[in-house]
Amino acid sequence: MTNSIRDIAEDTKCYFIIGSNTTEQHPVIGIQIRQAVKRRGAKLILADPRRLDLADIATIHLKHKPGTDIALLNSLMNVIIAEDLWDHEFVESRTEGFEDLKAAVLKYTPEYASEITGVPAEDILEAARLLATTKPASLLYAMGITQHICGHQNVLSCANLQMLLGNMGIAGGGVNPLRGQNNVQGACDMGGLPNVYPGYQAVTIDAIQKKFEQAWGVPLSAEIGTTVVHMFGRAEAGDLKAMYVIGENPMMSDPDVEHVRHCLEALDFLVVQDIFMTETAEMADVILPATSFAEKDGTFTNTERRIQRVRKAIDPVGESMSDWEILSALGARVQEQRFEAPTAGEFASWDYAHPSDVMDEIAALTPIYGGISYDRIEKIGLQWPCPTQDHPGTEILHAGRFSRGIGHLSAVEWIPPDEQPDEEYPLTLTTGRVLEHFHTGSMTRRVEGLNQLQPEETLRIHPHDAQTLGLQNGDWTTVTSRRGQIRVRAQVTPRVQPGVVFLTFHFAEALGNVLTNPALDPVAKIPELKVCAVKVEAGET
Repeated sequence: MTNSIRDIAEDTKCYFIIGSNTTEQHPVIGIQIRQAVKRRGAKLILADPRRLDLADIATIHLKHKPGTDIALLNSLMNVIIAEDLWDHEFVESRTEGFEDLKAAVLKYTPEYASEITGVPAEDILEAARLLATTKPASLLYAMGITQHICGHQNVLSCANLQMLLGNMGIAGGGVNPLRGQNNVQGACDMGGLPNVYPGYQAVTIDAIQKKFEQAWGVPLSAEIGTTVVHMFGRAEAGDLKAMYVIGENPMMSDPDVEHVRHCLEALDFLVVQDIFMTETAEMADVILPATSFAEKDGTFTNTERRIQRVRKAIDPVGESMSDWEILSALGARVQEQRFEAPTAGEFASWDYAHPSDVMDEIAALTPIYGGISYDRIEKIGLQWPCPTQDHPGTEILHAGRFSRGIGHLSAVEWIPPDEQPDEEYPLTLTTGRVLEHFHTGSMTRRVEGLNQLQPEETLRIHPHDAQTLGLQNGDWTTVTSRRGQIRVRAQVTPRVQPGVVFLTFHFAEALGNVLTNPALDPVAKIPELKVCAVKVEAGET
């Protein structure tokens, strides 16, 4: 997030939420947005194919078709430019590329965009005018924006809109991705991406590579690594022999799960490190039992870039160990087996006494974490960038100037999803989560109360489509895509659009990701989990 939860909750006058089921998936922020709307009269524009709970309090609900985000965003900017509602001072002093953006959005009139998105032209006009005249406005998005073959361009479009309106670098504004798990921001910060070392330091820059080589005492590759979906392809081809999976359950979370199974079976060796016996762990050659958050000390970095302490509440259960202890023990044993010992390096050994030692290493090598220590984050944590011990942390990014200097407005064109409904597969499937369960259900489906609230998967389908198919609420259906088939009960609801059905990926016995499309964004390499074509048939086939 460019901004902080506090200033979004207190200072935002207009919320634009796109591709995020905020109240169900980010309930802390979601309740604060509800309070802002109800108590201080903040406006809310919701853009989502489904009628989410937030639609009940929204000023405007733009119910666009799945996979048409860019057309919708471009149409909003078309109106803002055509009616001279853009922030001239901000755009002219702090950005470049305005003329290219103006030319790109020219054809996306409300009428043209309505044909693509299904949103009435008058709603697009109303939303654009409200955004432009209610400042500061905060844009919030989640995986409904990123999990597309054009996810990278979707994010650029979100940034375009906020720069055009001058909503960057100010309290209550910003472009604010809501991260999907409690430490996914921290995982990315620590180099959990194939092209960067910790702190987003590029592996391809020679000086950075040498810095880490000297610190760790080992030679490092300057080649960009492999993303998850490509790893499975390499396993299938036989040139990836082993995989070490930590706290991830790709047998439920990745698209086209049956293909994932085939690829994992092709490996010579699979190691899974997790707190429960997941669907992926069941396939492993070796399972390393890890502790939960309650059994260890450490840190999480949350969605607003805040590094916070995690404190051990109970002793580890059974033979489980914390992730850093497992990795340290494994690293030390691998080091012992090397034919050549590592050269001297400040952090070449694995003899950490406490996770605070790991944080000290992070601070020494990672500029955005340079001022972070356990002493400083004892109470409320700090937000990066925090480069020095006397730095207070950064609540709002890009205040005064962008990290690249001048903000770049990108000319972005809408492209349709990889799969379109057709005669054989006439419906569009989109996926997400529900409040009662989390991600692949590894933890929440072991909670009796949550299983009582949401005991099984259901296919959300519009009454018109249900009637056409002869379905009643609770009837069994068979849902088929080009990749697989599942059996699931129907939940007839007007909260989805006609022609669109919805599934989660919480339930192994009726898993939406058996059906989803692994087609990738060519830049971000993220799969198009949010849109694919399916057919639904009454009964079981």
